[in-house]
Amino acid sequence: MILSLLFSHPALFLAWILAIIFGITIHEFSHAFAATLQGDRTPKYDGRLTLNPLAHLDFLGFIVLLVAGFGWGKPVVFNPNNIKYKKFGPSLISLAGPFSNFIAVIFFGFALKIILSNGLLGVENMLVIFLVALVQINLVLGLFNLIPIPPLDGSHLLFAVLKPSADNFKHTLERYGPMILLGLIILDNYAGFSVFSTLFDGISNFVFRIFGS
Repeated sequence: MILSLLFSHPALFLAWILAIIFGITIHEFSHAFAATLQGDRTPKYDGRLTLNPLAHLDFLGFIVLLVAGFGWGKPVVFNPNNIKYKKFGPSLISLAGPFSNFIAVIFFGFALKIILSNGLLGVENMLVIFLVALVQINLVLGLFNLIPIPPLDGSHLLFAVLKPSADNFKHTLERYGPMILLGLIILDNYAGFSVFSTLFDGISNFVFRIFGS
């Protein structure tokens, strides 16, 4: 767990904290930016159209990310009546967050590959460690938020493709989704459930093999 580094390796802990702050900030800013592009100024009025991390950090989501390895930022509020594309507009806004994280994975991953493949820095260099943290955190944030359980971004895509006959299911999932998600996180970390951990570890290993680290 990231939190365990606080006393054993404080420099590593700082690198991971900065990576978390960066990942959450670009994720939530991208939601706000996507809503603004579609004509809704609500995120701007709420102070979310900014790269200031303080506007985007959610205390619980931040703590869960430290403890469990995956979490979330403060949700960006938008008015669906103001956006250009009524049906899939909310999905586009939701997917903008994970998409920005995956772009960051590619950018920092290639930077890491260039540094390591040319022997510019050693694997114990703090810049290399920070790049690894940026790739890992952005990958996990992107994948985790695609899970189709409210309040995560993937739920908006799920709701967009469900038929009107599934409205009762949607309302039930919206009501109990956060509790379901929290329960799955607890099971994953403390009851040997390990579905999230196994999935994310497998994808992370694949991504780092691509970037040669």
